[in-house]
Amino acid sequence: MSSDRRLLPNRRAVLFGSLALALSGCGFRPVYGTNGVASRFRGSVGIDAPDTADGYALRQNLQDRLGRSDSPSYRLALTINVGSAAVAIASDETATRVNLPGSASFRLTDAADQVIASGDVSSFTSYSTTSTTVATRAAESDARARLMTILADMIVTRLLAAAATGG
Repeated sequence: MSSDRRLLPNRRAVLFGSLALALSGCGFRPVYGTNGVASRFRGSVGIDAPDTADGYALRQNLQDRLGRSDSPSYRLALTINVGSAAVAIASDETATRVNLPGSASFRLTDAADQVIASGDVSSFTSYSTTSTTVATRAAESDARARLMTILADMIVTRLLAAAATGG
């Protein structure tokens, strides 16, 4: 009986084999692979972000993903909007949980000022206000940093998708 099991195909091997075959037929190519579309932007994007703490954090996250550029071939212009909304209220009417909804608009242009990609991304993070003032400020700062990381990831994903589709 155990020899019969060895003759049956492994379900995972069949699934991954058929998936690989399907992807190879559709023109799939890795974004981060050798000569992938990500290499188009690596170290060649200058980032114009607002001169704020959020702008600095977003720029740093984007540079971590795209690399720094001394002589950029592309310019990425950004605008950022972060709000604040109490989502949990204690019986004394103080907020105990705050959401930070945020959005970023981006526009990537080439040296000829032609738009390569543009769009808006949005997400949110939240933090607790139930501790001391210092702890609450630290929690808000951490939540803002997390939000800028999320927005940077979303922007890079959109840029790579635009590059992969010929944008």
